[in-house]
Amino acid sequence: MTGLLLGLFVAQAQIGGKGTYSFLNLSNSSRLAALGSNFVAIQDQDLGLAVANPSLLTPEYSGELALSFVDYFSDINYGFASYSRNFEKLGSFAMTMQYIDYGRFEYANVAGFREGEFTGSELAATLGWGRQLTPLFNLGANLKLIYSGLEEYSSYGVAVDVAGTYHNEEKRLTASLIVKNAGLELAKNYEGARSPLPFEIQAAVSKKLEHLPFRYSIVFTHLEYWKMRYFDPYDPINRVDPITGEANEKTTLGKIGDEALRHVVIGGELLPFKFLSLRVSYNYQRRQEMKVYESKGMIGFSWGVGLNIHKFRFSYARSAFHRAGSPNYITISTNLGDW
Repeated sequence: MTGLLLGLFVAQAQIGGKGTYSFLNLSNSSRLAALGSNFVAIQDQDLGLAVANPSLLTPEYSGELALSFVDYFSDINYGFASYSRNFEKLGSFAMTMQYIDYGRFEYANVAGFREGEFTGSELAATLGWGRQLTPLFNLGANLKLIYSGLEEYSSYGVAVDVAGTYHNEEKRLTASLIVKNAGLELAKNYEGARSPLPFEIQAAVSKKLEHLPFRYSIVFTHLEYWKMRYFDPYDPINRVDPITGEANEKTTLGKIGDEALRHVVIGGELLPFKFLSLRVSYNYQRRQEMKVYESKGMIGFSWGVGLNIHKFRFSYARSAFHRAGSPNYITISTNLGDW
């Protein structure tokens, strides 16, 4: 149960734990995780990125198969399987099955005696579509059918993502904008008001340098909601002055800067060889939400590596979420048309 609570808190910490189906915002691809977010603007036929950003889908993705597994907190794990196919008159499509397994839990009565077990899991079946409108601009969308179940309680929902991407190969520049998880909870078998979905607007830009084998990525999160910070009484900066009794808050300029940085994730990829890529990122919001003041460590940082071996692409990442643990991400992809 501790692992479930920590996992749910990590998944929702950046927006205060509001809404349902928060697993939709988890980073499924190890490359996404290494770059510190769940959305990027990089166009190089990586299906793991296109699952999160459907406007990246192009005919070159046809035949791509991607599998991903994440060893999350405690005995929680999640991942996805995705396959892409292009249809000349309709566009490029990707079918994805995403899941999260919360593991097994034990029943206990008021006296503490165990009386059985139950499980919890969530699923999302996603149909992604992308089409090139002009040589520089692509449009894409995801349709998600969602199921959530914990013990005997279940819920069903639907969500839509709409995205656009500008890709200039000559300038090595890619920029994307997405409106994600617009939808509703359709039905559930327990009482209570229907919960909102984790709606979000994100933007991202990436550029590969001309004279250096390096690509930088910048992601702007929660553009629909400015106020991400909150007053934390445990922050040493905010502790009460023992003489005046007033809280030692940050200056106005400090608050604005802190607020702005919580919307920015920066990352980079070093590409020394065609078969190797090294990745690192920093998520300021994650560090502020999940740090332990006495021992901050590497919280907020992520890193990863990508290897192209024969017809396979392997990717691994590790993200420092909390002192209690760091998830491990593994993604394998190939193009079935190459076999």
